[in-house]
Amino acid sequence: MTDLPTYVLDRTFNATPDLVWRTWTEPELVQRWYGPGVTSIVHKMDVREGGEWLHEMKMQKMSSYQRADYSEVTPHEKLVWLHGNTDENWVVCANQMMPDWPRLLLTTVTFEAVGDKCQMRLTWVPHEATDAENTFFAGAMENMGSGWGKGMDMLEEVLEELKG
Repeated sequence: MTDLPTYVLDRTFNATPDLVWRTWTEPELVQRWYGPGVTSIVHKMDVREGGEWLHEMKMQKMSSYQRADYSEVTPHEKLVWLHGNTDENWVVCANQMMPDWPRLLLTTVTFEAVGDKCQMRLTWVPHEATDAENTFFAGAMENMGSGWGKGMDMLEEVLEELKG
């Protein structure tokens, strides 16, 4: 078996893990930073093992739908879910704009206290992906930091407001 391509995003926030956790688990906060440059709508967010997160990103006259199915939830420490693009009925399907994008990504987000700050790590790994999907994902990894970086900057602004 070959190693799967793995995207890793590390970010240190000037906030406690409890506060950073809130920005990932409270719908009204998630909508403020997830999906920079789009209107972000959380249709459902049931943060528990077996729960789901249904998310819509509106861009001009079209929408992109995503779902997350939580498999592990350790409050204030760790979230694990399978993340997929869906149709408007929340059924996982190929990404309309990138058909070779993996249908599912195993997503892990950890929150660790480092002094009075939080070290957050996000990893994305294609799950049960085809060779074409793994290859596409590996080729896209170097540009993922741009979108995630903008989202993390927005998340940082939300944290500053929450601390204020």
